[in-house]
Amino acid sequence: AEWSAWAFQSVISPVYLLDPASNRYILMATEGLYLKAVGKVSLAHSEGLVGLVGSREEPINLEDAPSHPRYRYFPETGEERFRSFLGVPIIHHRRVLGVLVVQQRESSRCFDEGEEAFLVTVSAQLAGVIAHSEATGAISGLSLTGEEARDVSFNGVPGAPGVAIGHGVVVYPAADLDVVPDRPAEDIELELGLFRSAVQAVCEDIEQVAKRLTSRLRPEELALFDVYLRMLGDEALPGEVNSRIREGIWAQGALKQVVQHYVRHFEMMDDHYLQERAVDVRDLGRRLLSYLQEGEQKDLNYPERTVLVSEELTPAMLGEVPRGQLVGLVSVKGSSNSHVAILARAMGVPTVMGLVDIPVNQLDGKELIVDGFEGQIFASPSADLRTFFQEICDEEDELDRGLEALRDKPCETTDGYRVPLLVNTGLMTDVVRSLSHGAEGIGLYRTEVPFMIKDRFPSEQEQRQYYREQLEAFAPNPVTMRTLDIGGDKSLTYFPIQEENPFLGWRGIRVTLDHPEIFLVQVRAMLKASEGLNNLQVMLPMISNISEVEESLHLIYRVYHEVREEGYDIQMPKVGVMIEIPAAVYQIRELADRVDFLSVGSNDLTQYLLAVDRNNPRVAQLYHSYHPAVLQALVRVAQDAHAAGKPVGICGELAGDPGGALLLMAMGYDSLSMNAASLPKVKSVIRSVSREWAVKLLKDVLLLDSPHVIKSCVDLALRNAGFGRYLRPGKSKSAALAGQAEP
Repeated sequence: AEWSAWAFQSVISPVYLLDPASNRYILMATEGLYLKAVGKVSLAHSEGLVGLVGSREEPINLEDAPSHPRYRYFPETGEERFRSFLGVPIIHHRRVLGVLVVQQRESSRCFDEGEEAFLVTVSAQLAGVIAHSEATGAISGLSLTGEEARDVSFNGVPGAPGVAIGHGVVVYPAADLDVVPDRPAEDIELELGLFRSAVQAVCEDIEQVAKRLTSRLRPEELALFDVYLRMLGDEALPGEVNSRIREGIWAQGALKQVVQHYVRHFEMMDDHYLQERAVDVRDLGRRLLSYLQEGEQKDLNYPERTVLVSEELTPAMLGEVPRGQLVGLVSVKGSSNSHVAILARAMGVPTVMGLVDIPVNQLDGKELIVDGFEGQIFASPSADLRTFFQEICDEEDELDRGLEALRDKPCETTDGYRVPLLVNTGLMTDVVRSLSHGAEGIGLYRTEVPFMIKDRFPSEQEQRQYYREQLEAFAPNPVTMRTLDIGGDKSLTYFPIQEENPFLGWRGIRVTLDHPEIFLVQVRAMLKASEGLNNLQVMLPMISNISEVEESLHLIYRVYHEVREEGYDIQMPKVGVMIEIPAAVYQIRELADRVDFLSVGSNDLTQYLLAVDRNNPRVAQLYHSYHPAVLQALVRVAQDAHAAGKPVGICGELAGDPGGALLLMAMGYDSLSMNAASLPKVKSVIRSVSREWAVKLLKDVLLLDSPHVIKSCVDLALRNAGFGRYLRPGKSKSAALAGQAEP
C-alpha cells in the first residue's frame, strides 16, 4: 500500500481481500483511509466498484467514481474526499484473491496508462505473497475474518492412489537452510549453547582443513580459511544469530534468517568478487546447520497414523517411520515418476506431490487428509469432510476384499474376448503385490529403480540379481524390461543431468546409446539372468528415430552372441520399442518391421502430444488422458501395429483406469499393463461387459471434442453398467465442503 501511495502521490490505496469462507471482500490494508475501518468494512462478492473489478477480472479506471451506478459509500472509511478510482484485481492461479485500489484527492481525472500498468505490476507481484500468507494463516486455523478455518485444501499431482487420514510430521534433509521450519525457542539458553558448540566445531574443522592443505596451497589461497574464521568471529555472523536467538527464535531458524539476509545482501552487489562471497556464506551456514542438526531428527515422534511431509521426500525418510505407522506422503517437490512416488505405489501409501504455495513447515502436527486420487491435501478437516473421506477409505478396503476372489480368474469379457493384464514394477515389493492380485506378467519393469537406490552404477552381477528375482517370480509369464530410462524427471545423484528443458533433452535411449558401456552391461546382465527361464523381453524407451532402434539391436545382438560364447544357454529375447513420442506414432510400420512388439507409454505420449508437463501442478488441469488427440493417436497406433502383424500393448495410467481400460480393449490393444493396485478393478469391469459394448462406447466418445465431456460420458457408461463404485471419489465432495472453501 505504501509503495502505491508513493508512486501515485496524493492517493489512497486500500487493499480488499476476498474471504473464501464468507465470499465477501474485506478491507485488509489501507494508506490514506481511516485505519479503524480495516477488518471492519466488507462488501458482497459483486457489490460496489470493488466487486465489479473482481467479477470482471480486469482493471477499472474511472474519472468520477461517486457518479458510477455501482459506487458504494462507506462513511467509516473517509473516502468521500476521493473521486478518481483505479481498481486492479489480484489474481493467483485463476483465482481472484482481492482487489488493489488507488483513489486520488485531486479533481476528477483518469489515471494514465503508465500508472495503470504500474498498479497491474504491483498486483501481480502481490498475488503470490498474499496466496502464501493466506494459506499460512488458514493452516494456523484463522480465516481473514479471524474465524476458525477448516478444510484448507492445496492442489498438487497424484503420486500414489488412495486416501489417508493422519497427522503431519514435517521432515527435512540435513543441512538445507531453505527448508528449516520456523519455531520459537523453548529454552533460549539451550539454543545459545547449541549454536556456540556448532560455531566452535566448524572453526575446528576449518583449522584442521587449513592445516592439512598448508603444504599444497600458496599463502594467498590459504588466506581464504582466515576469511572463514573471521566470519565466524563473535562480532560477525554468530553475533547476529545470537541476537535473534535472544529474541525467541530457535538456533536453526535464527541461523537461516541471518544467512539468507547476508546472501541477499551480497548477491545484490555490483562487484563480482563480493557477489561470490554469497557462496562462502551459504557454505558456512550449511556447515553450522549440520552440527545443529546432529541427532535432531532421530528423536522425531511419529504418531500412530503418520503423514510424512517434506519439501522433498527421500527414500531414507520413509525408512525412518516405524513399520505400520506410515499412512500418507506429501512432498512439495517431486513428481509422479520420482523414486519416492514409485516406492509409495509399491507400498500402497497414498501420496500427493508437486504442491505449490504451501507453507510446508506449518503442517507439522496438523491433522491432514491426503487424497492421492485427485492430488489434494486438506488441513484441519471439518467433521463432515473427515467422515466423507473415511467412508472412501472404508469403501476401498471393502472393495479390495471383494475383488480377491477374481485373482485366479481370466480377464475375459462376457462374449469371450481375452485381454491379458500385466503390471508395472520396479521393486520386489511390487512383485509380491502383483502376484497376489493375479497379474499375468510384467508389462514394464523399470530398470532405473535399482540404479536410483544406489550411490553408484550397480555392477553387472548386482543388476543380474535384481533382474533374476523379477524373471523367476513371474516365470513362465513374460517380463518386459525397459532399458535404463533416466533424464527428464528421473536423475541419478552420481550421474547428474542438468538441462534447461530436460523432457526434450538427453533422456532414455539417447543417454544409453551415448554411453554404450552402460547399455552393454545392462543388457548382458538381463540376458544372463534369463538363463533357464527364457521369459525376458527387452524394451527400448524414448524412441524417435529408426536409427536408434537399429543401433540398439546391433548392440543387443552383439551381447547375445558374446554371452552365448561364454557358455550361457539362453534364447534371443523379443525386443520391442516404446511409443511415447509423437514422431513414433507416425513410424509404426517402419518400427514394426524391425522389432517383435510395440508398447505405448501413454503417460509420456499424452505429455508430449499436449505439450503439458504432467508433473507441473500449474498446468495439471491441461493434462488429460481422455483428450481427443490422445485417443485418436492411440487408435492409430493399434491399427497400424496390427496392420504390420505385430502385437501392441500399453503401459500407463490410462490402462489402470477402468474406463480407460475399456476404451483400450475396444481399440484392440493386446495387453494392458498397470500398477498392481489397479488390476483387480480393471479385471472386474472387463469381465462384466461385452467387447461389443466397449466398441460402441469407443465409437461414441471418438465423436466428442472435449476431454472433460469424454470422461463424463465414460463415467456415465460405467455408472449405468453398475460400476460407479470404481470412480474415485465415489461421491461429490460438495456436501462435505458445504460452507467451506479453499484458501
